[in-house]
Amino acid sequence: MIGFRCEFCRRAHSVADSAAGKSARCACGKTIVVPQSSLASTAPPGLRQRRLLADEIAVRQLTNSRLTGRTIKLIEVMGSPADRYELEYAVESLREESGTIVGTGTHRVSITLGSDYPRAAPLCQMLSPVFHPNIDTSTICIGDHWTPGERLDDLLVRIAELLAYQTYNIRSPLNAKAAMWADLNQSRLPTDPRPMKPD
Repeated sequence: MIGFRCEFCRRAHSVADSAAGKSARCACGKTIVVPQSSLASTAPPGLRQRRLLADEIAVRQLTNSRLTGRTIKLIEVMGSPADRYELEYAVESLREESGTIVGTGTHRVSITLGSDYPRAAPLCQMLSPVFHPNIDTSTICIGDHWTPGERLDDLLVRIAELLAYQTYNIRSPLNAKAAMWADLNQSRLPTDPRPMKPD
């Protein structure tokens, strides 16, 4: 699986390795070229494999733990070792419905670990609608905070904190309307005050 972003709109994409080098049209209308597959990764062959294995163990422990297992549920793991995850979050957040902001408690998220992971941040995508300054229909903005030393399970917890409006950034939003709403409704936040980190 190849994870990459459109160079024009920064929309996240995930395609099969067989698409490497081929042209494709992004949802923004621009033609983009799919980068080389994970076989072309600049990381030493064994290093990425070991990191992926360690991440998979940590993610399974997190989603099986007593505290976070009810909040972050592992739906599907793809790759061997795993380089794509689908998760379900049981976190009180918001979504927009016919122009009205309403509460929602279940969210689907896809995490793709591209060929340059962990040097490059994972591609995090929402698979269900959410109203948040740092999340749009295709991307969860985690890039400003990513370091190669960050564990994947910690990132999953950080996404839960974002969904719960425990953390958000209104200065450089992906969703300007949500940023304005959050600024005007700070007394209603967080939407879910529970601790998201394991004991």
